[in-house]
Amino acid sequence: MVQAVFEEYGFTWDDSEYFDDLYDLESHYLNIGHRFWVAELEGKVVGTVGLEFFDALPGRIGDLFLDETQTRTASSDCSLGRLYVHPAGRRRGVGRLLMEQVLVEARLQSRKCLEIWSDKRFANAHRLYGKFGAMPVGDRICDDPDSSPEWGLVIDLGTPLASPDVY
Repeated sequence: MVQAVFEEYGFTWDDSEYFDDLYDLESHYLNIGHRFWVAELEGKVVGTVGLEFFDALPGRIGDLFLDETQTRTASSDCSLGRLYVHPAGRRRGVGRLLMEQVLVEARLQSRKCLEIWSDKRFANAHRLYGKFGAMPVGDRICDDPDSSPEWGLVIDLGTPLASPDVY
């Protein structure tokens, strides 16, 4: 399903380490306390999302933090990843339901700030994130096979949801 979305956008799909987590969800997510969900419609997987937990990064919400390998969002203590919705699941509430699940779980785990990095071409995803209070804080080049430019966004999990139109 994720590969179909990559092909739709003309992204490279190869055997690089960038995709390792998708081939082994248990060791990359489930066995180490992270979460991963799939959405199904009519017996077919039409969406995915992952949620990773970690110690809070230094800095204040809204700033960027450079760790040993890449730019991150400061103050974040969890990260949304691999949110993809197949064309068959779009405009049917799949992305919204996956986002709601991530936010509920992050709050249940007493997390304070959700980090999101999203390819700049995913305008619909950015609008979805904005509906849940995501605010853009910067950009970076992803370590994917295409070196794609990404927006960095954060959701302050301690504040009420807003609906800004930031994109």
